[in-house]
Amino acid sequence: MNPPLTYTDSGLYCPAGDFFIDPIRPVKRAVVTHAHADHARPGSESYLACAVGKPLLRMRLGSESDFHFLDYGETINLGGVNLSLHPAGHMLGSAQVRLEHKGYVAVITGDYKLGHEPTCQSWSPVECNLLITESTFGLPVFRWPPEETVVRQINDWWRDNQAKEICSVLYGYAIGKSQRVLAALDDSIGSIFTHGAIEKGVQAYRDSGVALPDTKHVASAESKQDFRGALVLAVPSAHGTTWMKRFGQVSTAMVSGWTMIRGWRRRRFMDHGFVISDHVDWPALMRAIRLCDPEEVWVDHGYSDIVARYLNDTGRKARAVESKMSRIEEDQPQSSPAASEAYQ
Repeated sequence: MNPPLTYTDSGLYCPAGDFFIDPIRPVKRAVVTHAHADHARPGSESYLACAVGKPLLRMRLGSESDFHFLDYGETINLGGVNLSLHPAGHMLGSAQVRLEHKGYVAVITGDYKLGHEPTCQSWSPVECNLLITESTFGLPVFRWPPEETVVRQINDWWRDNQAKEICSVLYGYAIGKSQRVLAALDDSIGSIFTHGAIEKGVQAYRDSGVALPDTKHVASAESKQDFRGALVLAVPSAHGTTWMKRFGQVSTAMVSGWTMIRGWRRRRFMDHGFVISDHVDWPALMRAIRLCDPEEVWVDHGYSDIVARYLNDTGRKARAVESKMSRIEEDQPQSSPAASEAYQ
């Protein structure tokens, strides 16, 4: 039986249901896996997404957009295709898309991460005939250290900077990553300030019922605010700008899976790099495929050729696919995956 999906110039398309998943240009009906800009793009006539991510999607796409929201596990029939959304563990409201058509089940992971996630519902496996998976970090070298260890390193770095009476500036993606890190910080150390883009995401998370430590928006701080000993959550694009001057002497760090790349800190002019990612590493990618147990795997975005070759060599049918998605995010420069200094 043929999969009910095909790739077009607008992205991944389900002909029977007449909808696209994370389309790259405006379409009639878009199913959106999560609220990051490279997945939730403006201009489509209608959007279907997970209800948990409603505040983030309205912030991203505007309150006037035509939305239809589903709870996790809820099913809707579109042209004979049963569609449901399932937790992806990537960020608040992130979802895997399960499609069932004439007994054939396909699952599109979107961006996803295995393991416990305190700021969103954790990933759960969905058995299927076809699994379409991302491979952002699809190389054996990418193996995330225990997150509690990295969080302890971040808190220790902050304490050390506080003892030196300097400001700690921690860079991360505005929505998802920064809120996840914020939830893990030891706010007894000192005050936490936020860049405006991050503060919007923090408020959206709070509106969704996620408990986060108290923060102060940098723009609302007094003109003579003393930032010594404080921690500032900022977006990478702020690095080296005049916005940074208000903090005085600073120590800078980035939270990203890409900080595992040798020489990264020297190229990015950061003092420290902390390895926390919202994507599957190599062991988690292989584990997810085993748990979903598909007959076939389509590997998209990242090291797709390498992952597909490995799966075929180890006895699982797989192929690399090209979604033609332009994965440009606020903290991700335009470069090839092999030489990437991107941050996710």
